[in-house]
Amino acid sequence: MCGIVGLFDMRGNNEIDRQQLERMNEAQLHRGPDEGEVYIEPGLGLGHRRLSIMDVASGQQPLFNEDGSVVVVFNGEIYNYQVLAKQLTESGHRFKTHCDTEVIVHAWEEWGEQCVNHFRGMFAFGLWDRNQGTLFLARDRLGIKPLYYALLDNGQFVFSSELKAIIAHPDLRREMDPCAIEDYFAYGYIPEPKTIFKQASKLSPGYSLKIQRGQMQMQPQKYWDVPFKQQDAMDASEAQEALIAKLRESVDIHLMTEVPLGAFLSGGVDSSAVVAMMSGIMREPVNTCSISFGDPAFNESRYAQEVADRYHTNHHVEQVEHDDFDLIDKLALLYDEPFADSSALPTYRVCELARQRVTVVLSGDGGDENLAGYRRYRWHMYEEKLRSIMPLSLRKPLFGLLGNVYPKADWAPRMFRAKATFESLARDSVEGYFHSVSIMSDKMRQRLFTSSFRNDLHEYQAVNVLRNYAQQCPVDDPLSRVQYLDMKTYLVGDILTKVDRASMAHALEVRVPLLDHELVEWISTVPASLKLKDGEGKYIFKKALEPYLSDNILYRNKMGFSVPLADWFRGPLRQRVRDAILGPVLAETGIFNRSYLEEMVDHHQSGKRDYSAPLWTLLMFESFIRNIVKGEGQFVYEKKQVA
Repeated sequence: MCGIVGLFDMRGNNEIDRQQLERMNEAQLHRGPDEGEVYIEPGLGLGHRRLSIMDVASGQQPLFNEDGSVVVVFNGEIYNYQVLAKQLTESGHRFKTHCDTEVIVHAWEEWGEQCVNHFRGMFAFGLWDRNQGTLFLARDRLGIKPLYYALLDNGQFVFSSELKAIIAHPDLRREMDPCAIEDYFAYGYIPEPKTIFKQASKLSPGYSLKIQRGQMQMQPQKYWDVPFKQQDAMDASEAQEALIAKLRESVDIHLMTEVPLGAFLSGGVDSSAVVAMMSGIMREPVNTCSISFGDPAFNESRYAQEVADRYHTNHHVEQVEHDDFDLIDKLALLYDEPFADSSALPTYRVCELARQRVTVVLSGDGGDENLAGYRRYRWHMYEEKLRSIMPLSLRKPLFGLLGNVYPKADWAPRMFRAKATFESLARDSVEGYFHSVSIMSDKMRQRLFTSSFRNDLHEYQAVNVLRNYAQQCPVDDPLSRVQYLDMKTYLVGDILTKVDRASMAHALEVRVPLLDHELVEWISTVPASLKLKDGEGKYIFKKALEPYLSDNILYRNKMGFSVPLADWFRGPLRQRVRDAILGPVLAETGIFNRSYLEEMVDHHQSGKRDYSAPLWTLLMFESFIRNIVKGEGQFVYEKKQVA
């Protein structure tokens, strides 16, 4: 696993500032502490930080083809590289190393832009072809590895693995995107392809970007999408057997490494399934690690221990104390832009624990999106049945009225929180799902923002993100549609971003066999009725795993990987929250309505309402402004100065 960076003069062959390139490269030192190199030629500079995983002796980057006309910097793993290397050798290409990186340059020579269709793995790379005057960027199909880019005013194109490397360039305009801010306070992260800054973008999963010198126009191109071509007549027992066989094969190829390897083990279905498959493949005991919590409401460690005992793993557990909130400011530095998933705290700790013993770990991420494991899918399907009974023209006024008059009951179980259900039923399918996943509802964001900021949005709404993806969804099935939406937004913008930054902060490589694209493609053909059945999410997966895991693991209630924010904000973080959210940093942005900030803080700390998620979102935004924005010097939001 590595960090990559590049500078490209789109207008000509102007000299690249080596010191600037090296500063940007060093900003990602944590991603690759083993080695770091830069390469410069007229109009081009490439940098790489290496975490040695494969071909430790000779896999240095930037890496060239035979005559030096093609060069690549690469972050990730190509799991089928040996098959591709054999195929390319038979076509006349000559290899100098035994690493997967070299496959990329020869695949480019052989197949051009279509090379990405041959790669099986997680990857983000930048490739320069001098003969064609072409810079080519690509990101893996599911977005496991990140890739940022920006076109600067001086005609330079810059790309990197993390936004911090681009922020390190003095010519980046640090002007925040109002639409990205609206997205953040709805979703808790900034969905692709936006970043917090207007001038910078993320390359979306399954996209490539080809840039020609002398041509200032550029347009990312999609090369892959989740097919969701369902086989309605699929036999359930045959599907179970096929699912286990395909999962085992995916786990097997993800074990490729020359360094110590292990797995995260939370005690949930997905990580336990991965460990079960690993134990059946590996000759030696699997190294596993997990985090425990002092609060039993958040503690899954006993379930992880059950799996560890069954498969005789080398299991290591570390307890996160209830007051482990010293990482708040560090998270802002890790994520470079506002990021409000509080489970980033324990994720950081479990990565820290794993790195003490291994360099590579397998995780169970992606199972919920792939196999319909989230509870919200069950509620969405329930609401969809009700929507199908009554047209929107009748539902909107009826349930809109009920939603307005019904009291808010944050403390109650979901089935008794009718206000949220009424509000959702007053909307169409996509807007209803957006309402269910939003951290702050439309009404809350309306009150949160000042009138001047709302004017800057020009009527943009965060629900547009889901609407745009819904239009691209290849199927009409309501369950598959929301799975598709999550794969395009929550999976990549939240889950995979969280794990990538937390792991790379410790120079730890995390692999996700449940997101192998061939496995994802096959799972998408499984009928929705076998994924969510009789209210049981991951139905077909759990049935298939019954020989490998106990019912205690498979059929217990999902706990999640969360922290007790509500108690923190009323207890040990009480004053810190009040000082941060009501202090000068947020006030000076001109974005927020102070009276509503005061209301949220007061109502939460008095116990009247649970505003823990919105308050955490605000807390992380304040930390971003204070640590990233002010830490870099003067920052501009539109015409407002933040000194």
